[in-house]
Amino acid sequence: MSEDLRFPIGKFDKSIEITAKIRQQLTQIIAELPEKINSATKSLSDAQLDTPYRPGGWTVRQTVHHIADSHLNSFLRFKLALTEDVPTIRPYFEDRWAELADSRMPIDVSIKIIEGIHARWTNLLESMSEKDFNKQLNHPDSGVWTLERMLALYGWHSRHHTAHITNLLEKNNWL
Repeated sequence: MSEDLRFPIGKFDKSIEITAKIRQQLTQIIAELPEKINSATKSLSDAQLDTPYRPGGWTVRQTVHHIADSHLNSFLRFKLALTEDVPTIRPYFEDRWAELADSRMPIDVSIKIIEGIHARWTNLLESMSEKDFNKQLNHPDSGVWTLERMLALYGWHSRHHTAHITNLLEKNNWL
């Protein structure tokens, strides 16, 4: 684990070598995320949910809503790349989204979104061929990505934000 509270599992490694076994492990991480987030947050009070995971960082509540926003976008990006020829996807300002009114709602709304998206996403991932994982999308800010590399990113993203929450729970003895 990293000492940097922003990156508790370290930064994403774009050079990670991805094998069929690694893809399977990453798909499992995607499948398990809803239960991990639900388990980590189910007994938290509103005051605890409104606690930032680090000084200047998002609250647990904002983090859960961000996961729903981010993974909804990623699922749609996968579908675009599977059905179009190197689509250019639309980036968004996640920091601004985290300040909108819906990021102050109860987290059960986003937990349900995460559960639904991850069930569909896992099904989609399990149906994909090697050729499918090599399909690409273009991100205007970071260039062309294969779906295989996107899977690695969102496997990391799932673990990254889960660690934000679970590390805060440990630090504050909320387990």
